[in-house]
Amino acid sequence: MKNEYDDKHFFDQYAQMTRSKDGLAGAGEWHQFQKMFPALEGSRVLDLGCGYGWHCKYAEEQGAEEILGIDASRRMIEEAMRRNAGERITYQTGDLEYYGYPAETWDCVISNLALHYIEDIESVFQSVYRTLKDGGTFLFNIEHPVFTAGVGQEWICDGKGKPVHWPVDDYFYPGKRKTHFLGCDVLKYHHTLTQIMNGLLCCGFVIEMVEEAEPPQEMMDLPGMKDEMRRPMMLMIRAGKRE
Repeated sequence: MKNEYDDKHFFDQYAQMTRSKDGLAGAGEWHQFQKMFPALEGSRVLDLGCGYGWHCKYAEEQGAEEILGIDASRRMIEEAMRRNAGERITYQTGDLEYYGYPAETWDCVISNLALHYIEDIESVFQSVYRTLKDGGTFLFNIEHPVFTAGVGQEWICDGKGKPVHWPVDDYFYPGKRKTHFLGCDVLKYHHTLTQIMNGLLCCGFVIEMVEEAEPPQEMMDLPGMKDEMRRPMMLMIRAGKRE
């Protein structure tokens, strides 16, 4: 997993984002994502790409018995340990592709805004299916295919800098997408909706819920939020492993 988050300039810029400073309350998609969580009381939870550890802490607050947060970024893990430590939380540095995924171990696997950094997303789906207990839940949030197929992931603007439209190109050509984000060149991977949905189904998952991120009304006055209603930025899916 390519890891720009250990670049000091990028990490410092990321730290200034609302979601970094305010946690889940500052994430525009949280009002939808939270409702997709299963009951976590007494459960074992794995967080893939845990970042600052906000979802790990939430799982602990909801009564999860054991939580493991994994992130490829050493800086992210250090920040998670500082901000969101817990008696039942363990943090670990490591790439999502190379975690061992022990069979039938976790009740819930979470991944928030990490899977668009993974090229072979179907292999991760297979690994998650294997590591979930029967009846377990895979809950993830990924950048929407309409967003990742955007040209440079930037609006086309008029002469005054006002967004005119969102360009989509090469949609059916999955693979690398080079973008410029927070002052750094960032490598992501575009996956079509067909790849994501059929990838889950082919692994044996049952798709239980699907949400496309819409900012809450109370955030509409923040810069750029109204434009988030013009195209989807994030895709949230809850999938279950049959008992």
